[in-house]
Amino acid sequence: MGACFDLIVVGAGHAGCEAALAAARMGASVAVVTLHRSTIAQMPCNPAMGGIGKGHLIAEIDALGGVEGWAADRAGLQFKVLNRSRGSAVWGPRAQCDKRRYTLLMRRLLEAVPGIELIEGEVTGVMTGDGGIEGVRLADGRRFSGRNVLVTTGTFLRGILHTGENRRPGGRYGEAPANGLGRSLERLGLELRRYKTGTPPRLRRGSIDFGRVTVQHGDQDPRAFSWRTREVRNRIVCWVTRTRPVVQRIIRDNLDRSPLFSGVIEGVGPRYCPSIEDKVVRFPHHEEHTVFLEPEELGGESIYVNGLSTSLPIDVQEAIIHATPGLERAEFLRYGYAVEYDVVASQQVRHTLEARAVPGLYLAGQLLGTSGYEEAAALGLMAGINVVRSLRGEEPLVLGREEAYIGVLVDDLVVRDHREPYRILTSRAEHRLLLGVDSARERLMKRGVDLGLVPEKMFHVEQARWERRARTAHELESTVLHPDRETRSWLRDAAGIDFTRPATWAQLLRRQDADPQRLADQIEPLAHLAKEDRDIVVSRLRYAGYLERHVREIERVHRLGAVAIPSALIEEGAPGLSREVRDALIRYRPRTLADAERLPGVTPAAMAIIAGRILSRRGVDRA
Repeated sequence: MGACFDLIVVGAGHAGCEAALAAARMGASVAVVTLHRSTIAQMPCNPAMGGIGKGHLIAEIDALGGVEGWAADRAGLQFKVLNRSRGSAVWGPRAQCDKRRYTLLMRRLLEAVPGIELIEGEVTGVMTGDGGIEGVRLADGRRFSGRNVLVTTGTFLRGILHTGENRRPGGRYGEAPANGLGRSLERLGLELRRYKTGTPPRLRRGSIDFGRVTVQHGDQDPRAFSWRTREVRNRIVCWVTRTRPVVQRIIRDNLDRSPLFSGVIEGVGPRYCPSIEDKVVRFPHHEEHTVFLEPEELGGESIYVNGLSTSLPIDVQEAIIHATPGLERAEFLRYGYAVEYDVVASQQVRHTLEARAVPGLYLAGQLLGTSGYEEAAALGLMAGINVVRSLRGEEPLVLGREEAYIGVLVDDLVVRDHREPYRILTSRAEHRLLLGVDSARERLMKRGVDLGLVPEKMFHVEQARWERRARTAHELESTVLHPDRETRSWLRDAAGIDFTRPATWAQLLRRQDADPQRLADQIEPLAHLAKEDRDIVVSRLRYAGYLERHVREIERVHRLGAVAIPSALIEEGAPGLSREVRDALIRYRPRTLADAERLPGVTPAAMAIIAGRILSRRGVDRA
């Protein structure tokens, strides 16, 4: 079987790429097995990166030394921050990408990093022995030895593609499924579940009437994802249109031909990215639906029809498209389809992403039930890091929910029972005000340096920026303005506010009647900062009270985290606990009160009973 690799990565999607690159850069020998080199890090669905929640993950991946943000910057065609009408903590940077260029960049990176060997082929089984993982076997009979195996097969595990009544095996368009590997994982004792996702049609650019749709421009001052990127620029525009009520009638008249509603598809689809037929059924009062037209490549002909994901028959798809303004004469390059595939129930892995029942076997990406490129990359990065730390005999890297959205993502998958594709949302984080995109480097970049994935020189450059921001914030908190006639008149004219008592710049910025940007233009210390740093300082000053409250709550959770739950209490329960809570304790076996607090069905009242029972038992133990 040749040399024994430290890590064999099965699949070269977004999870597999991040895992392989991190592990190799940390000194491990890595084999990456992929069906085709040409499809490495493909964007089989939306040709975009980031968005609300997902942009936060990219910022954190980048701060730890991952590469998804770097590649998105270089393949980016249009950059826009979503959710700007809300507070900055939930702003979501997003980039429309050239999907072909993105794939090329990632493939070249895998080929260039020492320690990575790319192997083309289909893995049909994971080999184990008395000592645990031994490697993988391929469909052509080849075998490769590995001390650890990471499976990141995306939607390929026993995948079936659906378009109307047409069913065909496939992991995605034009590619065969991985059937043998699914059976191998089941033989290892892993529970598999059936999920479903979908994709919309692609249309020929030259056949669209752009005079009947609305142009969407990128941000005037586009921001990059990565600390490695000096500047990005917008190269394209996108467009938006809306379906008409007739589309709803077309879909309703053909629901009996939909594999989603006829019972042909058994898998559960994503709640937050439904197909157009699902939207029509779930939201019958919405007679129109927004459709975004997004180029898939710079200068290419393919237009991604975001918002019209569907598995309806071809003739119905054509009727829907041709009934939508601007698309009356649109020509199809590819029809939409649904893919049904197997996932591994995510509670079967530890926070390190190692399978509980199979030491040395790691799982990441859509195989664990997630639904996006960003979630997959985050899981792949964490798996790759933890494989190497395990090989070195070091403590694993497990991020807390208060530290990162990556921590929220992993904890949600490991602790909670998910029965549908998981998508990161800012609302999933208890402390989202502390986890904004703008704080990702301050929170995580030092860890990236310690892992050997971020150059120390770049960390010091960033650290100097953080120190400048801190000094400026301190100056604004301590500089007092007095309400003399001249100062009051100047502020009324310049910023539209008045004050009658001495106040600091920070206090004025926090006022509800203050326009923070207009006022910031008048504050001399802020003029010395770059625009991004200035915006961060102003935002943090305005949210200071809320941020302090979150810090106090985190301290409370840390105290709970120090209180262990005796295994006997889990088995016995306690008077006053509901059956739901007792079942949750037995099923999830939380180690601490902090773990128990996050379990489904565990109420504050139940927490009080559990805590009281622990204190009672401690009294008995001391006696």
